[in-house]
Amino acid sequence: MKLEQTKTRRRRGVILTPTGLKRLQTAIQTVETVEKRGETFTLEELSDRINISTKTLNRLWSLSTGVDQKTLIQCFKAFKLELRREDYSIVKGVNKNETSQTLSLSLKRAEEINSFESLSVNSFDHEQHDQFKHLWSYPDGSVPLDSPFYIERPPIEELVYREVIQPGCVIRIRAPKEMGKSSLVLRLLDFAQMQGYSTVHLNCDQIDSDCLTDLNKLLRCLCWQVARELGIEPNLDDKWDKEIGCKLSCSFYWQSYLLKQIQNPVVLVLNEVDRFFEYPHIAQEFFALLRSWCEEARQDTNWQKFRLVVVYSTEEYVTLNINRSPFNIGLPIRLSEFTQQQVEDLARRHGLDWTAGKESAQLMSLVGGHPALIRIAFYYLCSQVLTLEELLEEAIANGGIYHDHLWRYWVKLQEKPRLAKVYAEIVTAKLSTSFDPIDVYKLESLGLIHCEGDRILPRCELYRAYFEKQLTTIM
Repeated sequence: MKLEQTKTRRRRGVILTPTGLKRLQTAIQTVETVEKRGETFTLEELSDRINISTKTLNRLWSLSTGVDQKTLIQCFKAFKLELRREDYSIVKGVNKNETSQTLSLSLKRAEEINSFESLSVNSFDHEQHDQFKHLWSYPDGSVPLDSPFYIERPPIEELVYREVIQPGCVIRIRAPKEMGKSSLVLRLLDFAQMQGYSTVHLNCDQIDSDCLTDLNKLLRCLCWQVARELGIEPNLDDKWDKEIGCKLSCSFYWQSYLLKQIQNPVVLVLNEVDRFFEYPHIAQEFFALLRSWCEEARQDTNWQKFRLVVVYSTEEYVTLNINRSPFNIGLPIRLSEFTQQQVEDLARRHGLDWTAGKESAQLMSLVGGHPALIRIAFYYLCSQVLTLEELLEEAIANGGIYHDHLWRYWVKLQEKPRLAKVYAEIVTAKLSTSFDPIDVYKLESLGLIHCEGDRILPRCELYRAYFEKQLTTIM
């Protein structure tokens, strides 16, 4: 009896999950930004880079046809990613129903992610509105890396990504609080890690006050934290030489100990450096030291691995010797408000069915393009706690949903009576008035005013209406 030979079909066992697809696409976009100045890879270019066929790539992007796990690893490795378990689903060929259900679930999730980011979406129905509820949380702090609610502000992201790969670079990110500095830093650090860089993110508000009155304590504190973040045993007592002074000791510690043990570049982010301006003598010495490291990078290959990012709100460094600080070198980044197009984009991502140029204009007439105030509004509108009309009315009357935000500014102004008096004159002024440039500078750094030509105006109508009532008692 002749046995029939059964032709076995090669089973391709895995498909990308939406999480895996998002990670891979982000990594590809990062390389496009750095190597191709933002120009998109063609399918053929991706095929050459990964060393797989365009047909296999099409199967990969479809989320509906399996590929070998080895192929998936190869794709991720080409963009310096390690394949994680959440990046793929296993296609079980023995159970067609189960496979179908897996694919349907993956496609549904992919569509959900894509719907947030597509600018072509014009409206959302109630079913979709409910579907996205699990993504809403009160917008307090930075926007998480995996959030669909991060709005890029071109060309800022591309500029910082391009700059951080330059040897010995300095990036200065300045903006008032709640303008998106921390969200940008998160993405800059994520980009650096994708390049294989070591990263250290230090919040200066966490430094003890007694360290800010003693330069030696401050520099030892800094070195200890950096070493720990890099996974290096600090060994400060062995490496610190009191005889040569703390600044030279700190420099030698970085150059001969830390940087020699790290092969790849090190990105040091100093957040909230405004804290140092409260201690002028320490600030002078500390920032002069940072400046010297940046200058060393021009000629020393070891120091070229050092990349510095400073993040701050105010520009009180005008009291410093500008030639002995890092505040007049490197790439300056100023974060602007959202444009109307960006506000409408964010509204779509929240599932709001807004008419172009209508509701966005109403909201912006109250808060401008202030990122934090826009996000707070969307949270309450999406939660259906308030209508837009109610939100606007209550905010003008008593601060409404912005009461806590406004109250923090009110407390700051009460701590600075002179500044409060100047601001009272600004919010009640009908005509252009002359003010001390230093006071104007401080109010602008706080984010309370903006300038239109020679006119100094409250940052937005919300601030004008609220503080006109609050400050009338000191006029």
